[in-house]
Amino acid sequence: MWPYLKFGLPVLVLAALIVLFARGLFLNPTVVSSPLIGKPQPGFSLPRLEGDGQEPFTQTEWQGQVALVNFWGSWCVACRDEHPVLMQFAAEHAVPLYGLDYKDERAVAEDMLSKQGNPYSDIAFDASGDVAINWGVYGAPETFLLDRHGVIRYKYIGPLTPELIRNDLLPRIRSLEGER
Repeated sequence: MWPYLKFGLPVLVLAALIVLFARGLFLNPTVVSSPLIGKPQPGFSLPRLEGDGQEPFTQTEWQGQVALVNFWGSWCVACRDEHPVLMQFAAEHAVPLYGLDYKDERAVAEDMLSKQGNPYSDIAFDASGDVAINWGVYGAPETFLLDRHGVIRYKYIGPLTPELIRNDLLPRIRSLEGER
């Protein structure tokens, strides 16, 4: 019995690891479960990216409406790739899109928006990244779909694409808009 255990146990452990890693190859890295799904968004108060900085930007900006919140940064290559998609979304859809400029330099972000256009209804400036951490942001871009009560209903990691918006995001938005 001992020789079977001596060689059989490592083979079983190796087989279990192979199955575990093989399963990971088929997972979608943009879909990460978040403990915040189904819960109210974390509260915050940040300066606005644009403006005089007198009135803070808070989560109450989007209360009472279905909204998208997009964490981005001008330093983020994927965010720059996503930007034209967000511009098109903002032009075509009535759902407001809010931005949280994450770990960025204000002047560089403002310059990017002045050159490429601004798809956001308003933008908070999260220079330290503390608010992003409270939202469970892994990196940029990340987009959250909120219902009328400020409850996070969906999270997408990575740049939005026209196909993702059409096939996944818009049906979710329509469903939330139909809720009372």
